Amino acid sequence: MPDIDMSVNLAGMTMKNPIVAASGAFGFGAEYGEFYDISRLGGICVKGLTPKRREGNPPPRIAETPMGMLNSVGLQNPGVDAFIEKELPRLKGIDIRVIANISGSTPEEYGEMCEKLSDAGVDMIEVNISCPNVKAGGLAYGTRPGLAAEVTEVARRHARVPVMVKLSPNVTDITEIARAVEGAGADAISLINTIRGMRIDLNTRRPILRMNTGGLSGPAVFPVAVRMVWEVAGAVKVPVLGMGGVSRGADAAEMMLAGAAAVAVGAACFSDPYAPVKTVDELAEIGRAQGLGRISELTGAVRAW
Repeated sequence: MPDIDMSVNLAGMTMKNPIVAASGAFGFGAEYGEFYDISRLGGICVKGLTPKRREGNPPPRIAETPMGMLNSVGLQNPGVDAFIEKELPRLKGIDIRVIANISGSTPEEYGEMCEKLSDAGVDMIEVNISCPNVKAGGLAYGTRPGLAAEVTEVARRHARVPVMVKLSPNVTDITEIARAVEGAGADAISLINTIRGMRIDLNTRRPILRMNTGGLSGPAVFPVAVRMVWEVAGAVKVPVLGMGGVSRGADAAEMMLAGAAAVAVGAACFSDPYAPVKTVDELAEIGRAQGLGRISELTGAVRAW
């Protein structure tokens, strides 16, 4: 079959292909690098970073579910400074785009991390607004347009690289949040984050997760993710990184048809560490079979009724 151009552009950042390792599922890439050359991917979105080291939530904090998994890891990470010192130099030596995912408790913390990471040379910053907002009494930034816009504006003002805002699906109208962050300066939008869920042990009658509830990911959420990507892509002009239950090339193609410029693979990595590179190869095969010259031709090409 004829060759195909797999490169895509995400908010001015060119990637060799549209497949990104999703934050939280790929660590900092070192472990997966023992299985294959991670430069085969378009990008890596590193494990969520916070201003200081976090140990995360107490176990049990991961539970299997039908067609997916629940997690309440709690953003365990070494802190942004340790990442810049120990992990980023290795990643910068790999031919892959590095996207830093950040979470904070105040807008000021987001701003500080954006400055540090921009200076350190990451390619893009993914702002996770699905974490507690201390100033708003524990409300997540991602659930109210005004709060989402506030943290986006601060991040954009302090960052010197493209800023992508990661949206929570646990809202009534995700397009309202998407428009708010676009208006506040977001260069791109990523979605969806996990859906809040719960499992209970019938014998102990206790929730399986120590924190009672957690984030649902995996194939079970894929139809919800496709719908939300389609809605957001139609509501904003900035590019979208689609994610949520993507585990194969056909899923990535479907996500792109819905409007995603690029696609992230997350939970699938836990059942098959090769899932991201398999997705790259399968997506290329789909593009060739459909006679495409560029894989980016899939983006937004859905023919809705």
